[in-house]
Amino acid sequence: MISPVKEALLYEKYSSGNVRCGVCARKCVIAPDKTGFCRVRKNIGGTLYALNYGFVSSEAIDPIEKKPLYHFLPGTTTYSLGTFGCNFRCLNCQNHKISMPSSPVYESLYRNKNQNRFGEIITPEEVVTRALLLETKSVSLTYNEPAVWFEFVYDLAVLAQKSELSVVLVTNGYLTPEALEMLAPHIDGYCVDLKSFSDSFYSDICSAKLDPVLESVLKAKELNLHIEIVTLIIPGMNDDVSEAKAAAEWISSRLGKEVPIHLNAFLPHYKMEQTPRTPDSTLNKIRAVYQSAGLDYVYIGNTISEYKNTYCPNCQALLINRVYSFGESVHLEKSENEFVCSNCRQKVPLFCPPDIHF
Repeated sequence: MISPVKEALLYEKYSSGNVRCGVCARKCVIAPDKTGFCRVRKNIGGTLYALNYGFVSSEAIDPIEKKPLYHFLPGTTTYSLGTFGCNFRCLNCQNHKISMPSSPVYESLYRNKNQNRFGEIITPEEVVTRALLLETKSVSLTYNEPAVWFEFVYDLAVLAQKSELSVVLVTNGYLTPEALEMLAPHIDGYCVDLKSFSDSFYSDICSAKLDPVLESVLKAKELNLHIEIVTLIIPGMNDDVSEAKAAAEWISSRLGKEVPIHLNAFLPHYKMEQTPRTPDSTLNKIRAVYQSAGLDYVYIGNTISEYKNTYCPNCQALLINRVYSFGESVHLEKSENEFVCSNCRQKVPLFCPPDIHF
């Protein structure tokens, strides 16, 4: 069996024997024989090791729209995969069994290695081979936080790029600038889960902070990554109009009005099973706030809504239908290397290489 243990990237050694991880904004200082907050990066003899290299917890072939990415290779499929561990502790995590496993990853790997094994170990080469055989256009690192899989993600991204596969991170946005700079030349999409625009929400619900997320999104913009923002709207927690206004104005002024926004309905889960589902009326109200801030593409997800569709911000013509399909082109036309509304010629921002047609 291939070993999932590999020396980590981006860390410092101290004379005390401690190490400091430099992949995520926590920058954990880890004592010998201890793991960081994510539980998948361990100090062994003064060297930091990733314990989950190539260790896959989940994989699937998905429509790219399920990530959700609406302006990135629309109408195509993506090879989705993830590992174990996370640098957040979200009380509503829908994937808590893999992001916060009851035992450390390295224990679960070897405990039942001959029966009911908790995942498989694959190489970056195998991932690329599978993606190409399945005729997907991209690989998405998702399900748990890809930052804690950094070494594997980096090796995979380098190899995928050589095979003309796009690479997407579906992330909580807690990577350090150094980590993003290292990955950026080899990845294309940065789908960020902006949990809230409140530091107290991040502290109470996620055991994290807001500012590092905002800093990483700005860094991703500087590095010319395709960015889409996702916010799960939770009743009584981050559904306040004033918070939505602050978030929308920040996005519009710092990232631009063309950045796609996904406002998703909360579904009761994990330690928040008593919190009610988000009413459609709340989602529509928050969407109106974002639109008032000048944002062109504001979507509603996790519920039936016409606002899964892409409409022209100029003439309101239906451009891409997603209510009854995944990314069906309607009034959308390719003009040289750009997409435009066929009704009014408004430019539509899409990440879509010249050889992709939909």
